[in-house]
Amino acid sequence: MPEPSVRTHEFPNGLVLLAESMAGVQSAAFSFLLPAGAAYEPEGLGGSASMLAEWITRGAGDLDSRELLTALDNLGINHGEGAQTLHTSVSAATLGRNLIPALEIYADVLLRPHLDDEEIEPIRALAIQSLQGLEDDPGSKVIYELRRRHFPDPWGRAAPGTIDGVKKATPDDLRAFHRANYRPNGAILAVAGAIDWDSLKEAVGRLFDRWEPRPEAAIRLKPGGPSREHLLKETQQTQIALAYPTVTVDSPDYYRARAMIGILGGYSSARLFTEVREKRGLCYSVYATYEGHKDRAAVLCYAGTSTDRAQETLDVTLDEIARLGRDGVDAEELDTMRAGLKSSLIMQQESSMSRAGSLASDWFYLGRVRPIDEIAGELDALTAESVGEFAAANRADEMTIVTLGPTALRLPS
Repeated sequence: MPEPSVRTHEFPNGLVLLAESMAGVQSAAFSFLLPAGAAYEPEGLGGSASMLAEWITRGAGDLDSRELLTALDNLGINHGEGAQTLHTSVSAATLGRNLIPALEIYADVLLRPHLDDEEIEPIRALAIQSLQGLEDDPGSKVIYELRRRHFPDPWGRAAPGTIDGVKKATPDDLRAFHRANYRPNGAILAVAGAIDWDSLKEAVGRLFDRWEPRPEAAIRLKPGGPSREHLLKETQQTQIALAYPTVTVDSPDYYRARAMIGILGGYSSARLFTEVREKRGLCYSVYATYEGHKDRAAVLCYAGTSTDRAQETLDVTLDEIARLGRDGVDAEELDTMRAGLKSSLIMQQESSMSRAGSLASDWFYLGRVRPIDEIAGELDALTAESVGEFAAANRADEMTIVTLGPTALRLPS
């Protein structure tokens, strides 16, 4: 009987290990998902998760900050740490022979960080600079503001937080966040590339067996909104962002949703790009994308345009969303969308880092890892009729619209 392509093991403390050996690669990568995202931050301390993700690499175990970075460099480790809405992610890629030494360093980073007070002010300064820089990036800012209004709090929180929250967070606040949320139960460690399963499983058990589980933090949902808002800002352009609900990753209609969104605005010949940019010349940047949480998901659309053409840009965008549900899709645009998704899927599997991230994401959303053949089969099974029927049923009635610029636009009621 052939061995499964993805090996799984749950340790007694709740940590889930996933691993997939990739033929023909010399690298190995891992992706840690920790239940320590912005959604779990204390009220008024937005940005704590991101600050802590930076702090944990400023010295851990027997190594100070400089020694730790030198150790990572000596192993040729390409690494990244950061917070998102739901998780803090810690990822690294290196040669396969250096995988276990890399995990040994990161066991200290996650379980035994120094969290020295003198490191906090430089981290705080960097966080504030990042938030101030967001004011000079209105395209990103309007998407942050859209998420905050469309999803209920805390699922709409942006990981960078707020300047007030970053200024208020004390070292003790961040240490408390670490104690409460850096826990093995709910954490996922996904590894892909040149690996030996038995050695990997033994090493992970040895390195993380004393990591004690903790209770899951309680989440109190608060309504988002308002569903229509203009953010006044004296800029040369107007930013338009909108969102409306669609199905979650575990839905049987998930691939129909992804096809619908791809045809709407997911590639360079998609409808929004063709109609808004190419035919009418209304804007340079326009797209549609999928954003999902475990129990809710949305279609997100964005356009950045000149102030004098903003109203027409919004109107045409809304018309294209309505036309997709009204008129359906044709076979040619479905084939274009399918080819693009398959191409990105294949390219993703060639990178051990990307594959490790996919393993962790699938396990979080589905409790299993989707085989590549399954995904390809789902895409092949799509028809223009099935995608059109889904688009007609996936109505955009509950739409959130946020605009940013010098002049408010006329929004649908």
